[in-house]
This record gives sequence, C-alpha cells and structure tokens, in this order.
Amino acid sequence: MGLFERYLSLWVALGIAAGVALGLAVPDAFQAIAGLEVAHVNLVVAVLIWVMIYPMMIQIDWSAVKDVGQKPRGLMLTLVVNWLIKPFTMAALGVLFFRYIFAPWVDPQSASEYIAGMILLGVAPCTAMVFVWSQLVKGDANYTLVQVSVNDLIMVLAFAPIAAFLLGVTHITVPWETLLLSTVLYVALPLGAGMATRHGLQRRSNHAVADFVAQLKPWSVVGLIATVVLLFGFQAQTIIDKPLVIAMIAVPLILQSYGIFAVAYVAAKMLKLPHKVAGPACLIGTSNFFELAVAVAISLFGLHSGAALATVVGVLVEVPVMLSLVAIINRTQHWFPPQTA
Repeated sequence: MGLFERYLSLWVALGIAAGVALGLAVPDAFQAIAGLEVAHVNLVVAVLIWVMIYPMMIQIDWSAVKDVGQKPRGLMLTLVVNWLIKPFTMAALGVLFFRYIFAPWVDPQSASEYIAGMILLGVAPCTAMVFVWSQLVKGDANYTLVQVSVNDLIMVLAFAPIAAFLLGVTHITVPWETLLLSTVLYVALPLGAGMATRHGLQRRSNHAVADFVAQLKPWSVVGLIATVVLLFGFQAQTIIDKPLVIAMIAVPLILQSYGIFAVAYVAAKMLKLPHKVAGPACLIGTSNFFELAVAVAISLFGLHSGAALATVVGVLVEVPVMLSLVAIINRTQHWFPPQTA
C-alpha cells in the first residue's frame, strides 16, 4: 500500500474536519457548489467520484467478466443481504431506538423523520464507493462490477416498493432522474472511458495498463477526500447545531453496519467464497448509496427535515466504519480460500 492508502483514516478525518471548518467559514461558497445540480445530482461531486473510480475501471478485464456467471454464490450473497435483510433490519433498529430507547428525548414527529431517513439509507445499497472499498481489500474488480451492476438494475425496480412499504405509505415520490442519472454518471460513463483507455494502452505494451493505473492510483484517494470535504461542508452548520441528535442517529446506523457485515461475512465463510469475492460482497451490503438517499429524503421531507439529517449522519458514520471493516477484511483474508471455487 502506498502513503495515501496506508494513512487513509487520517486523511478522511482531516477531510471531515476541513469540510466542517470551511462550511462554517465560507458557507456561500458551499451553497454555490450545492446549486450546481441536475436532477438532484451534484455535478462537482460527480466529477470527484469519477476521479475515484476511473483508475479502477481501467483495471477491469472484460475477458474475465464472462466467467462470473459460473461463480454465482458471491452475487447471490450480495443480493440476499441487500434486498432481503438490510432494509428490514435498518427499519427495525430505527423503530427500536427512536420509538422506545430514545423516546424520552425525541418528539414523535422528529422520531418518525429520523426513522424515515435511516430506512432510505437501508434501501439504497452502495454504487460508486464500492469500487474504492473493493480496491482497498484487493477485490476482484470484474466481479465487483457485476455485483454493482445487478444491484443497480434491481434498485430501479425495488427501491420505491420497499421504501414505500417500510415507510408505511401507499405512494412514494422517487426522483427517478436522480437514480438513472447517477447510475449513468457513476457507473456507465466511467466504465466506458475505462474500457477505451485499457484498449488503447494494451495496444502499446503488456505493462502499459499497470504503469498508467499506478500513476493514477493516488488520485482515487484525493477524490474520496475531496468528496468528504464537500459533503461535510454542505451540512457543517447542522452538524454543529445538533450534536446530541447526530450522536443518537449514529448509534443504530453503526449497529446496523457492523451487524450486516457480520451476517454477510459469516455467510461468505460458510459458502467458502474466495477472499477477493467475499470482501467486496460484504462491503456492498454494508455501505449505502448516500447520494440517492439524501436526494429522496429532501424530496419527500424537505432540506431541513430530520430525514435529510439522518441521511447526512449516514455519510458521517459510513466512512470511518467502512475503513474499519476494510482493515478487518485485510487482516482475516487467511480465513478464505485464495482462489475462486
């Protein structure tokens, strides 16, 4: 691991601190950046995510993708965790904490909105950031691509019905433009660019791809840190104004993350998945597509609602939690067979 990857936790912590500090110092600048949106997708964030995942897309060997269908267990694990377990455990934890444990300190209306925000996070499995986590655990890039792509297709069909059921309403207004545009921006376009780049490099020499990726690799971490700075800059005042509420929301989110990871990791070991498939499969189920969750929360409940706040706390919790899970996966790789079965 290089300098950036080795001290990634430190860079993320500094990014969070810098984002909050800058958001308080120059709020107008962040407000202007926040306004650069199309269908609720922030274009600046989209560019930074490109910086994160483009080097990973170049590494995908399409000659190996065709073999993924012969090894379906990792894909099935991801789908079961994401769509049959995770949304329902998140809803259950939200109700447990805000209807019962934290009830003396939270009014019923706010409690309902916090639960709604957590549900929206639970129904939105991660897309773009998975490629970052997969790279950090030395995951199979081809298999990760297939897992993310299948999840995106299911999300188009399942997000609204599951969210509507768990929110207890008969109809939910989902910004489909946000979902579709995010999928194009965060998966389809960088994938196409990566394929074209890889094809061009392979025509030069056998080692051109590896050399070019090595040059770009630090920029993936730079893109991640810059994204963290922006997200926390956007919500800096809210984070400062409501520290106790943020702590209460963080508790069930943290329990959900480690609990879902534990379920998936034990299942992966029982299925005897190889490490490079087990790692990304478990991380996809643990992390969230926070861009979509934030957009839907704002659309349904408003910018300053408890639901919107809960989705932002999801971002606050996710980065350090995911980095800890990456460390666990890397330290336990001997638990899994090294080759695909």
